[in-house]
Amino acid sequence: MPRRPDYRLYLVTDRELARGRPLVELVGQAVAGGVTVVQLREKEASTRDFVALAERLQQLLVPLRVPLIINDRIDVALAVSAAGVHVGQSDMPAERARRLLGDDRLLGVSVSTVEEARRAEAAGADYLGISPIYATPTKTDTPTPVGLTGLASLRATTRLPLVAIGGLHAGNLLPVLASGADGIAVVSAIMAADDPAAAARDLRAEIDRGRETTA
Repeated sequence: MPRRPDYRLYLVTDRELARGRPLVELVGQAVAGGVTVVQLREKEASTRDFVALAERLQQLLVPLRVPLIINDRIDVALAVSAAGVHVGQSDMPAERARRLLGDDRLLGVSVSTVEEARRAEAAGADYLGISPIYATPTKTDTPTPVGLTGLASLRATTRLPLVAIGGLHAGNLLPVLASGADGIAVVSAIMAADDPAAAARDLRAEIDRGRETTA
């Protein structure tokens, strides 16, 4: 089994929010500010371009010991020896993804209900993305927001690490951590920031403060 990552501050990329800035450079700034996991999400890129971008991120992240997770595309993850793959409820079923990945790569699964969480754990997920906590304009194809009560119910359901995502920023993280999240995932809070490194530092400081409070 892969080593359990530090899920504290999990960045999901979105090139549209980068406003034309080079993605690899932006991710490097975010990691310098405290990002601990990076998920590369590319819905429009060709396979060739996706692989090329993933390879460049791997070259950046491997020496820093920051895991690269590929959204949905198991072929891309295997091609670049990424740390793992993240799948949603409309992507490849988690049990099939696990078979293709083997046991030495991470598998994350997005869930919003207790039943989905139980299925994902049984299928071999290493962590769960709880999505969305709050409504967000970043993704429009998400289910009804889980909220803090739903997050607490999911925390009581599984021992797997929970990474919360959806409408999160430095000003609303503490109740999410107190409700059972092991990590916070963001998109626009870093990708759209004028200074990604500073945005990541602010988020990481608040996360670390919240973890101390709930410890």
